[in-house]
Amino acid sequence: MSNGLARASVRFRPASFVGTFVALLFGAAVIMACGTLLQTGVTASVPADRYAAAPVVVAADPTVTVTVRTADDTDSEDQPVPERARVDAALVGRIADRPGVAAARPDTAFPLLGAAGTLTGRGFAALGIAGPQDRLVEGRAPGAGEIVLDAETARAAHLAPGGTLALTAPGGGGSYRISGLAAAQSAGPTAWFADQQADRLSGHPGRVDAIAVQPREGVTAEALAAQVRQAVGDGAEVLTGKARGAVEQPALHEAREALAGIGGSFGGIATMTAVFVVVSTVALATGQRAREFALLRAVGATPRQIRRTIATEAMLVAPLAAALGILPGVGLARWWFDGMVERGAVPEGVELSVGPVPMLAAVVLCTLAALAAGFFAARRPARMRASQALGAAAVEPSRPGWIRTVVGLLFAAGGVALAGVAARLNGADAANTALGVVMCFLMGVALLGPWVARVAAGLLGAPLRAGGAPGSLAADNTRANARRLASAITPIAMVTAFCGTLLFMQSTIRHETGEQVRAGITADHVLGSTGPGLPAGAAGAAGTDGVAGVVEQAARVPGVDAAVGVLRTGVVYRDGGDLDSATALGVTGDPSRLPRVLDLGVRAGSLADLGRSADTVALDAGLAAALGVGVGEHVPLWLGDGTAARLLVVATYERGLGFGQVLLPRAAVAEHVTAAYDHQVLVADAPGADRAAVARGLGALGVPGLTVTDRAGFVAQADRSQEMGAWANTVMAGVLGGFAAVTAANTLVMTVLDRRREVALLRLAGTTRRQVRHMMRWEALLVAATGLGVGAVIGWVTLLPIARGIAGTTPYVPVGTALPLAAGAVALCLAATALPARALLRSGPLAVSGGKQ
Repeated sequence: MSNGLARASVRFRPASFVGTFVALLFGAAVIMACGTLLQTGVTASVPADRYAAAPVVVAADPTVTVTVRTADDTDSEDQPVPERARVDAALVGRIADRPGVAAARPDTAFPLLGAAGTLTGRGFAALGIAGPQDRLVEGRAPGAGEIVLDAETARAAHLAPGGTLALTAPGGGGSYRISGLAAAQSAGPTAWFADQQADRLSGHPGRVDAIAVQPREGVTAEALAAQVRQAVGDGAEVLTGKARGAVEQPALHEAREALAGIGGSFGGIATMTAVFVVVSTVALATGQRAREFALLRAVGATPRQIRRTIATEAMLVAPLAAALGILPGVGLARWWFDGMVERGAVPEGVELSVGPVPMLAAVVLCTLAALAAGFFAARRPARMRASQALGAAAVEPSRPGWIRTVVGLLFAAGGVALAGVAARLNGADAANTALGVVMCFLMGVALLGPWVARVAAGLLGAPLRAGGAPGSLAADNTRANARRLASAITPIAMVTAFCGTLLFMQSTIRHETGEQVRAGITADHVLGSTGPGLPAGAAGAAGTDGVAGVVEQAARVPGVDAAVGVLRTGVVYRDGGDLDSATALGVTGDPSRLPRVLDLGVRAGSLADLGRSADTVALDAGLAAALGVGVGEHVPLWLGDGTAARLLVVATYERGLGFGQVLLPRAAVAEHVTAAYDHQVLVADAPGADRAAVARGLGALGVPGLTVTDRAGFVAQADRSQEMGAWANTVMAGVLGGFAAVTAANTLVMTVLDRRREVALLRLAGTTRRQVRHMMRWEALLVAATGLGVGAVIGWVTLLPIARGIAGTTPYVPVGTALPLAAGAVALCLAATALPARALLRSGPLAVSGGKQ
């Protein structure tokens, strides 16, 4: 009987299941998209290109790892390093001594600036890594002061063996004679130096990016890898197969973290939201059929048969709806993934991984959610005695059940407690709690919805009654049917809370960053580069490795009072048992001149002490407080390539959000970055100097790719550095907000269409179509106002500790973002109410009620 009833309901009353079907489809799409990104983050790899002919590659571990020991267990925490990690060049000899090794080639790539554009510099020993075709085709190997150039670049620059080419490297530069030509390179223009000279010019002497190992004839890759592991021990990673591609693309590790973060952390919240939406929609749809279930009870159906009917309906609708949501979910994941690739967060060559696990998860979760929601919603009509069922179904319960109320209060209290915990955390940790706080509050609102609706109807009832008969009807309806109103308020609150939290968290960070940069940048000119950076200079013999840095050259321009270079990098720090990264600046030049170009708001100590030795550091005051260190104390950090350092704190400052949380002497970081070029040089004019004349002098320095701007250039650079974070938050707000908006519209349409009898009664009592439409409009505005108000309170409570922890300020809510969000919520409520109301009113009152006119 139960299965037959379920099939008949779905077949002959499909309109009753449309709202549930839509919620399930969109819920499955969101789960599928996030699951696909998570799977991609776990399995992401790039094929080996340069190292395809080397079955074994030795490289450094690209993460910092700490082990936390507890009484019962140990736990490891990993954090990708901000720069390329490198291995000790001495490992090359130890590997080459193994009997199965035919060649162990050290490989290092560093950018070169020259008249021919930007080239890649390498040591001559690396020639041949890509295979037999990677060889010298003309001339001889380079000696001191010489290079081998790839044939294609030489031809384009009209150069040949015997010619000269001026080049600048991170570790120096000069004019080099071309001793030979090599085969064209897939990686682009390349110059090979004598190995010792390449070691100096790379900027990180004694360390190489990787070691490509090639076997003797008859030695398998597995046997070769085993011999290499014995040679290197714990000093490096030995990689084979697909893992070799990650050495060519160091950004892959951060990409995996980003994809896993979106698919895991955000995906968990998105999945909870999807399940929550499905549950609420199915519960609403089941509750709207209370009369039908009451009639079944009245004619003798047992509670078990009612529950089985609902379960069968869920099994008929949920798997199909979820399966149809898989394709849109893949499309959403593809769009999201392509956006990350376009913005450089994911390297080229990584493929989106679409597999059966996310599909199965989407279908199973949506089906289980539908089953659970239907079961709980049907408990009341199924437990009723047959003689009471019809009467109970005709009247809305006066108040929610005590279990629902208690659980709702617990969620609300949990949201308050979590927000209180966030208020005591630093910025990054507080931000990680944001979506958890929102979810707790939204669960509380959903469960306590009838009480919220009663309060809203009481507060807004008087203004509504001032609007005449339609407003008075709307006020009475919302008060008498608070449960129905609550089902419409919750999705609007969800839209507002999710979008507001994600969008305004980013707007607060961007606003405070901009304020700090505008207040702190005191330089008159900002020198930048269209290439890899600005050379910082190096000592050496003329014509070999000696070159004057841009800071030194700028300081000699007439009218310049101070010139300081900044090298942007990052560090890893340990906060309790967790690892995190922070932005850092390496200062080129005299740190005592730094206040002439940057006002960081020093709180304690002196930035002039930053130059006393390479093991000194200045910290943002918030980071110093989080780490529990002050001036005169030592702080353990990991530099950009993962090298551990213990540094003396010489100053703390306020404007770390705008300029970097860590300030270091350039000497401390230069050997630990991917390319040791300054990103910018900040220049201050002498008193009375002609600014335009100084700018012309700086522009005439003759450095390839040099750009000269004013303070706005530094502000623009700070804005660009936040673009990825802003885009990611906007996308997350769009996904959750869009899903919640669809849910809100779906719920409103369902609640309006369920009022067929009520509208018919109003029409029979003499109410005009216009009055009914006006009543519905007032109710929609009440829903919108209540949902916006509740969502805004949730968003503000969530954002306040985050804004204070990250930026030390209150949330910044731009009117240009808040007003469209509010207007969109109001328009959504009005449209989702007006359209189905018009459909109901097209027929006469008897037809609307189900009779014949």
